[in-house]
Amino acid sequence: MRWVDLKDSLKSFWSSYRRQKAGMLGLILLLLLIFVAIAAPWLTSPNVPKVWQVGNPLAPRNAPPTWINAFSHYKQSPHEVISLSNYFVGENKSMGYTIYKFKIQYPFKYDYPPKDIVFTGLNSTAQNPTEAPTMSMIIERPHEPGVKTEEMRIFSDVQIPAGAVIQVASLPAAKASVLVWLAENGVYKLNIPPGVPPDMISYLIMQNQTLFGYMSSMDIMWVIFQRIVDEKGHLYPLHDVLFHQTPRALEGTYTLYVTIKAPSNVKVDYSNAKLIMVGRTYGFMGTDQMGRDIWADLVWGVRVSLYIGLAVAITSVLVGVLYGVTSAYLGGWADEALQRFNEFMASMPIFPILILLGMYFGGHITINLLIGLLVLFGWMGTAKVARSMALQIKEQTYIEAAKALGASTWRVVFRHIVPQLLPYAFASIAISVPGAILSEAGLSFLGLGDPTAVTWGQMLNAAQQNNATLNGYWWQVLPPGLAIALVGFVFVLIGVSLDTVLNPKLKRS
Repeated sequence: MRWVDLKDSLKSFWSSYRRQKAGMLGLILLLLLIFVAIAAPWLTSPNVPKVWQVGNPLAPRNAPPTWINAFSHYKQSPHEVISLSNYFVGENKSMGYTIYKFKIQYPFKYDYPPKDIVFTGLNSTAQNPTEAPTMSMIIERPHEPGVKTEEMRIFSDVQIPAGAVIQVASLPAAKASVLVWLAENGVYKLNIPPGVPPDMISYLIMQNQTLFGYMSSMDIMWVIFQRIVDEKGHLYPLHDVLFHQTPRALEGTYTLYVTIKAPSNVKVDYSNAKLIMVGRTYGFMGTDQMGRDIWADLVWGVRVSLYIGLAVAITSVLVGVLYGVTSAYLGGWADEALQRFNEFMASMPIFPILILLGMYFGGHITINLLIGLLVLFGWMGTAKVARSMALQIKEQTYIEAAKALGASTWRVVFRHIVPQLLPYAFASIAISVPGAILSEAGLSFLGLGDPTAVTWGQMLNAAQQNNATLNGYWWQVLPPGLAIALVGFVFVLIGVSLDTVLNPKLKRS
């Protein structure tokens, strides 16, 4: 075929295709999916595949999306990452130490407090643990009538080795400090002589059986961010303050004073230091049981789904077309043998066999192996149709003329027969993509897929393991399920439109 003829054919095809509204919608959506697949590292993070393996320990577990607050009576605090370097207020040197000070304003306007306050990302040149920087934190609450002191010392001089993570909600010193603050404001009586060091106060509290029980089971986030005085100006009792879970938040601006102290010979790098307010809601689509961002996983899943779908569809259709044309052209006993083998392969229950093969390969099928297996069991239908079409083309006059002129078998097949089947092949490829994606999703849902790959099937498998449906974690189930349905819908629109344009019998007047 000459280039001019090919150019005219493509121009004629595009002129017909663009009149198909469903096809144009499918093409636009496909281009959008391709863009998302290519731009996934920039739209989310290059570390998503790694996070998929180990989870995100600094993110909340099973957190719903943040926009759910717009439809809920009680507002839950969102996940927020605060860069400490943006709140640096100065440093000074004293008695052989360098002291770095940070002041963070945190506006709190929710009914439910953060799950935790986490500090991470501090680096230093300390060569041994004794030289590691120490950190102190004070939280100044908004004014509440009837409270003597708004300043709450959370912890003092906690050592921070390089790469260390401080989780306030589980820090015994922080829990003891909160109990001391409640005593200072008269919520209960704590007989401690003045001038006792904070470490000793924690020890004395732990010696009190009742207070130690409170300290072990309390959630200090509720204490920090809720009212301790009722509408009449009376202090709530200690047990009510510690374990009352009905929202009575103290809204306003909380000021966090963070102090980092290090020996003068130790350089502190706080450029990557972060203070994380671990929220009860997270991002656009929430998180799963390992703290993984559903949105990030969904975007990365586009890559794998398109790769699997297109690789399986293109390869299986090409194999099927070549097999069917070869069978039709050879005819006779060769055609009979090839067709009996086709029927044998078509009669095999594909999905049960894939499950058995998954168990044989150690319980998991890698992506490339899965593509190979789906191609192995996915070409038979295409081969049947291609054979029937090739049998008609084979009887055309120009085929006989080519044979008479001495054209070889390969030339007749690839120059005169296969090009006539390309319209059917293109439509078949588009329609075959959803089946391949569904096969991967089904195997992954059963736990037989590739656990190292971020796929929609693996997301559904994680949701199933987490009993997401029973627990009401709908944000873990709906996004991957709808994504699979959307990709299938896109390729069906394209496939049907291609069939309508390329098959003259289906063209509408």
